[in-house]
Amino acid sequence: MYSAVLIVHSWIRWLALVAGAGAMLVVSREGEGSARRVDRWGLLLMMTLDVQLLLGLLLYFVLSPFTTEALKDMGAAMRNPALRFFAVEHVTMMLAAVVLVHVGRVLARKAGGADEKRMRLLICFGLALFAMLAGMPWPGLANGRPLFRV
Repeated sequence: MYSAVLIVHSWIRWLALVAGAGAMLVVSREGEGSARRVDRWGLLLMMTLDVQLLLGLLLYFVLSPFTTEALKDMGAAMRNPALRFFAVEHVTMMLAAVVLVHVGRVLARKAGGADEKRMRLLICFGLALFAMLAGMPWPGLANGRPLFRV
């Protein structure tokens, strides 16, 4: 079960990154009549991040041997860079990305005008995309993982 959920979680990250980049592109190029496109890309980004969050929480609290070990002794986990990354840094950055996307969509709905909506979405989606990129376990790092799991 752990391997299957980890593979799905690993592959959906690419959908989330594509949705984040697509949302940023559409918002930055927003013009006449593109509000529906912006909403669709924002919704796609939010949905992929929500699925990632659910899978990540399942891994974090139930399935992952790394976080199970880390949660038993957080002091020891904080001294181990790879354990610390998955126990604290990864989950914090990804949770921040989810929150930023949700907050951005709510703030955009409450915006007074199109320019204000666009700016709110650009800021929130941009910060979320940055958090996703910063929180990923890139190959070559101490906590690195393969880009594509099979």
